[in-house]
Amino acid sequence: MSILPRLAVFLLALGVAGPLLADVTHDERARNAVRVLNEIQAIPESAIPDILFDEAKAIVVVPDTLKIGLVLGGRRGHGLVSVKTPEGTWSSPAFVKLTGGSIGFQAGVQSSDVVMVFTGQRGLDSIVNGKITLGADASIAAGPVGRSTALATDGRLKAEIWSWSRARGLFAGVALDGAVLSIDDEANQAVYGQGTTPRMIFEDRTAQRPSNAVVNFRDQLEEATAAARFARRTGTASQVRPTATVEAPATTPAPARPAAQPQPFEPVESPYSSAGSQTPAIRTEPLPPTPRQ
Repeated sequence: MSILPRLAVFLLALGVAGPLLADVTHDERARNAVRVLNEIQAIPESAIPDILFDEAKAIVVVPDTLKIGLVLGGRRGHGLVSVKTPEGTWSSPAFVKLTGGSIGFQAGVQSSDVVMVFTGQRGLDSIVNGKITLGADASIAAGPVGRSTALATDGRLKAEIWSWSRARGLFAGVALDGAVLSIDDEANQAVYGQGTTPRMIFEDRTAQRPSNAVVNFRDQLEEATAAARFARRTGTASQVRPTATVEAPATTPAPARPAAQPQPFEPVESPYSSAGSQTPAIRTEPLPPTPRQ
C-alpha cells in the first residue's frame, strides 16, 4: 500500500472525527475537563505532585484527545487552560486545541485524556500569545506520578512543561514533542464575547461572563491547589487514605458493682480506754522519784 492511499485513508478518518468533536458543546468540554482533573487527583499513584501546584504557571486539561494512525498519525483534542495570577489564584479558563502528527508503525484509533502543567515562563508567554509547539518552544517531559513526589527544578530535571496521559487505567507520564497547543479563538469568542483575546480572559476583562460549567474548572483548580498547600504545610501526604477502623466484637457488659456504702463507726474495746468511752484513753504511770544528790 503506497503512501498516497494511506494518506487518503488518514485524511478520511480525520474528516469523520472532526464533526464528532465539533458536536461537543463548550459547556460539555468544560465539564469533561473538570472530570479529568478530578479523576487524576483522585488516584494518589498518578496524581499531580503537590509541589507542582505551587510551581505551576498554567495547567491545561484536554479530555478525549483523539489519536488516529495508519502509518501516518494525527492527534486532535479540545480542552481548557487556566493561568496563575500574580495573586496566586487561578484565572478564568480559555479554550485550547491540541493537534499533532507523526510517522511510523501505527494503526488504529485511540481516545486519551491529556494533562499538562506549565512551570516555565517561556511556555506561558507562548500560549498567551496564541500557540506553542511542545518540545520546540518549550521543553516538555513525561510528568512524574504520585502526590508526594519531590521534584528537582535544577540539575537533571529542567522541563518547562510536565505532561500526563491516560488511555486506559491510571494516568502516566507522556512526552508530547511536536504537538501544537493553540488557542481556540472561535470557542473563546462564543463563550466570552466577540473580540476576546487570551490575555483578556486571563486578566478577567471579557465582555460577558462564562457559564457556571466553565467557571467550575477554575474553582476545581483552586480547591486542588488549596489541598496541596495544606498537605505540604502540615507535612502530611495528601495521598494517604483513611484506614478502616476494626471494631472489637460486641460483648455483654458485666453488671456494675454497687458502690461501697460507708460503714457505721463501731467502738473497739481497748485496755487503754475507760469503760463506756469510745475515745481511746491515755494511760499514765507515776514517774520514779528522782534521787537526791
